[in-house]
Amino acid sequence: MWPARRLLKYSLFAGASAGTLASLNANQYDVDAIGIVRLGRAAATVFNIAFIYKTTLYAKDVDYSSEEYAELKSKVHKEAAEKLLDLCCTNKGVYIKVGQHIGALDYLVPKEYVETMKILHSHAPCSKLEEVYQVLKEDLKQDPHTVFTSFEPEPLGAASLAQVHKAKLQDGTTVAVKVQHPYVKGNSLVDMKTMEVLVKLVSWAFPDFKFDWLVEETKRNIPKELDFTQEGENAEKISQIFQDCKWLKIPSIHWNLTTNRVLTMEFLEGGQINDLEYIRSHRINPYDVSQKLGCLYSQMIFIHGFVHSDPHPGNILVRKSPSGEVEIVLLDHGLYAKEMFQKEIPGLLPQISDVLARVNRQILLILKTNDLMRGIEHTLKTESRMASFLVMSKCCIQSVYGERQKQCTTRFSRWQTSLSEKWALFKLQVYYTYLTVRSFPFFNRIKSLMMYRI
Repeated sequence: MWPARRLLKYSLFAGASAGTLASLNANQYDVDAIGIVRLGRAAATVFNIAFIYKTTLYAKDVDYSSEEYAELKSKVHKEAAEKLLDLCCTNKGVYIKVGQHIGALDYLVPKEYVETMKILHSHAPCSKLEEVYQVLKEDLKQDPHTVFTSFEPEPLGAASLAQVHKAKLQDGTTVAVKVQHPYVKGNSLVDMKTMEVLVKLVSWAFPDFKFDWLVEETKRNIPKELDFTQEGENAEKISQIFQDCKWLKIPSIHWNLTTNRVLTMEFLEGGQINDLEYIRSHRINPYDVSQKLGCLYSQMIFIHGFVHSDPHPGNILVRKSPSGEVEIVLLDHGLYAKEMFQKEIPGLLPQISDVLARVNRQILLILKTNDLMRGIEHTLKTESRMASFLVMSKCCIQSVYGERQKQCTTRFSRWQTSLSEKWALFKLQVYYTYLTVRSFPFFNRIKSLMMYRI
């Protein structure tokens, strides 16, 4: 009779072997895709990065305020960021998503990480065409060739979790087909658990490293983004909310060809919102684009409380309608913040990492959205008009006084609240006019001459 310890050891070995074989089978015998390999690779990379910091940066006896230390720190950050980028590109899926998020945290992580990881925004790995067809066949229960008369092999765009192809249905309708990368959903749970453990270990080793919130946010959002039926529902909901905005275009969903991993939608053309060459060649007024974009997101945040939370340039297109009106095309509706922005303000501390660890995840999405919007305005060179300031402030005032109206119990109090709202909007308009006049070159020239005389 075998001793209990030996029996336990062989049982664990057998269980691990069986789990590995099952993972291999689920991932079509791609060794790089199985959980234990991905976990080991991630652990090795993180401990390698920690070792670099410990032996190269923290072991040096240098003055932390010196130029020598600043140069050494930048060098170590760059080396560590490149190792992290290699890990993201190898493990793909959720790792790409986290890498992209790091690349957008300009004010929160060292610039070496941001500059290195930003490459993932435009160069996310693509799945092979045969892998795409396999997902289509499994989910649609049909041969893709019988569903589509044509299917462009080169994707229109590739992201961390999926890629989009242009195709044509049997009736001649042109569609955009979003197909989830194979193995992403199967590996996402293990990947998130791995990240959670590794981030906690790093936080323990480096007390100044406080990015547990980043993993928590990703854990909360990844399941939503992996369910393409929810993305379709979000698209229909936002289309209904803004049905009176004729200049906003949301692709309609082909539900008979949509599953958790496949989203078939109307194909809408346009240029990326940061493509200045496209905007100029099509004689599109960038100030009109900026004003409409500001109006759209301000109403989402302050009026409707349902905010599209991934407004990077690849997800927002601009075009001219046949009548000449500027239209905004909004894509990728997988992630929305659905809680009111105003409710989570109190209790913020000066240290930004502590703040982010405490702030509600929905507010983080809105702050990220606001930051990306400012980046688009900067690219369009429309920030001098401060149009977004005006429209966002208007929506904020309307939201505040709308809530006050709900609490009014008499006709007089409703009238008084309405009058206060109009007065606040009037003062805002006067202030905006003043700021606009101040920004005119003529005004600045007169101001300079007066200062010179003095």
